[in-house]
Amino acid sequence: MSDPRPDAIRRLGDAGVGNPRLDARLLWDAAQRNPGIFESFIKRRIAREPVAYITGAKEFWSLELAVGPGVLIPRPDTETVIEEVLDRFPGSSAPLKILDLGTGSGCLLVTLLKEYPNARGLGIDESEQALAIAAGNIARHGLENRADLRRGNWMDGLTESWDVIVSNPPYIPTADIAGLEADVRDYEPRGALDGGADGLDAVRALAKALRGTRFTAAFVEIGVGQGESAKLLMAAEGLSVHHVAADLAGIPRVLVTGPAPAAASKKELE
Repeated sequence: MSDPRPDAIRRLGDAGVGNPRLDARLLWDAAQRNPGIFESFIKRRIAREPVAYITGAKEFWSLELAVGPGVLIPRPDTETVIEEVLDRFPGSSAPLKILDLGTGSGCLLVTLLKEYPNARGLGIDESEQALAIAAGNIARHGLENRADLRRGNWMDGLTESWDVIVSNPPYIPTADIAGLEADVRDYEPRGALDGGADGLDAVRALAKALRGTRFTAAFVEIGVGQGESAKLLMAAEGLSVHHVAADLAGIPRVLVTGPAPAAASKKELE
C-alpha cells in the first residue's frame, strides 16, 4: 500500500487548510493504531474540524491533555498565565490554594498542580461536558487527591480564601464571532468564546466577584486590545492592578491583579 500522506497533504491544501503538512503528520501519527481510520480523519479535517478534536488530545505546557467538543482547545497564548503565576510565586514547594474559573479542559489547573506539588486546587465550570473532560485530565496526571471540580457560575457561593486565581474567560466580541476561522467558529463552544458586545462581559463579572473574595493574586487572560479597558474595570471595583503581561507575540494577554490595597494589608497581617 502506498503512503497516503502526500495525497492527504494535497487534499488538505486544496481545501484551504492552513498547515496541511503539519496536520497530515499529526493525524497520521494519531491513526497508527488503526491506519484505516486515517482517511476519515482527513475528511473530518477538510470539513474544518480541529485536529485536537479529531485526535482527542492537545499538548499544553509540555503536558498531553484530552480535549473534545465542549471545551476550548488549549492554546500557547494561555501558557502566559502559567508563566505569570510562576513569576509571582517562584517557590515550587509552596502549598498554594488555586482556583480556576471556567476550567474547561482543566489545562491551567492541571499544569499549576504539576508545577506546585504541594498545592491544592478547585476548578469551576458551568458545563458538565467540560467538567468530565477536566476530570479525565486530572486523573491522567495523577492529581485526584489534590484537585476538586465543581459545577457553577464563576464564584457564586464561595467563601474560601485563595492564593492564586486563574481564568481564561470568553473575551471575543459577539460581532467578531462570525469572522473567526471555521475551525473555531463552527466547532469550539460558543460559550467559551463569546464575551458580549465588547468582549469584556466576563471580565466585568470577574471584577465584581474578586472584589468580595479573599485572594493574593489573580491572573486573567484577555483579548487583543482589551488591556486598558480590563485594567479600568478591575480598578473600578477597587482592585489593585499590577500589570498586563504580553504573550510570545508581544500582545498584552494576561491581566495580573490583586485585592484592594487595604484588603492586601490586612491579609499580610494575618
